[in-house]
Amino acid sequence: GVKATFCMVGTQAQAHPDLVKDVVAAGHRLCDHTVSHDTTMDRKSEAYQSQQILDAERMITKASGGVRPMYYRAPGGAFTPYSRHLAASHGMRPLGWNIDSKDFELPGTEAMVATVKNEISNGPTLLFHDAGGDRSQTVAALREVLPWLKEQGYSFGFPVH
Repeated sequence: GVKATFCMVGTQAQAHPDLVKDVVAAGHRLCDHTVSHDTTMDRKSEAYQSQQILDAERMITKASGGVRPMYYRAPGGAFTPYSRHLAASHGMRPLGWNIDSKDFELPGTEAMVATVKNEISNGPTLLFHDAGGDRSQTVAALREVLPWLKEQGYSFGFPVH
């Protein structure tokens, strides 16, 4: 029964609308992760940032059948004051994370579990990925991490502040 926020790249949402609709139907939330996942967004013009964020918002909303993203996550954490303000002005809460599993580096299940356990005091927002190749280590780590977090007294909800 754990719900997640799925940060979607606009072009991927556009290419896989059935998956986007499945995410929404399962009770998860959508997050705008730009059109092209440019991790250098913080060094680009405001016009470029606006295009990346707002075009992705439109792509995700269309792919979902009309459900708008509630959050915006800058690729690689490349937020700017402008991108935060733009997202907020469009009803999207800027979304960061407290713990990066670094699952995209394929460090192994044990390493990801250890990262969460060692860094949970940083805060409860975990970053895992569902794209970018083989995610079997991610799935295995979550199968260990989620019950452990529950044992530690954590509950699962959506980011609110």
